[in-house]
Amino acid sequence: MLFWIIAIALVALLAYVRFAPVEAAQWHSAAPGDALGETRGANSLIWRAPYKEGLLQSLDEVIRKTPRTEVVAGSLADGQITYVTRTALVGYPDFTTIGTYGDDPRYVEIYARSRFGKSDLGVNAKRVEGWLTEIKAR
Repeated sequence: MLFWIIAIALVALLAYVRFAPVEAAQWHSAAPGDALGETRGANSLIWRAPYKEGLLQSLDEVIRKTPRTEVVAGSLADGQITYVTRTALVGYPDFTTIGTYGDDPRYVEIYARSRFGKSDLGVNAKRVEGWLTEIKAR
């Protein structure tokens, strides 16, 4: 009997992770601070670089090709887009916001973070590094 209770609880938890509603307003925001470079947290990565023409468009093209990724909010015209990328097996959602910020704009930012858990085991950083590598190879 205990086995079935645990199994049902596990299935319910996995269903919540997979099908929990996405509140766009909660995730569609710039990262805190404004230092250029890279900042890694337990389940997040912030990457900022001086503004370059076409970088935001290139990022958008690469990110949209990433499997299990869709736009949550924003557009290139807005200067800020938020995406959700889900893991293949469980469907854990990771949110990434890209945008241009500051006056003129001053810099381009990638803000990648996980919705659940205290650590993403470096998944967000690896994904962002892959995107940046693909853009540099162009």
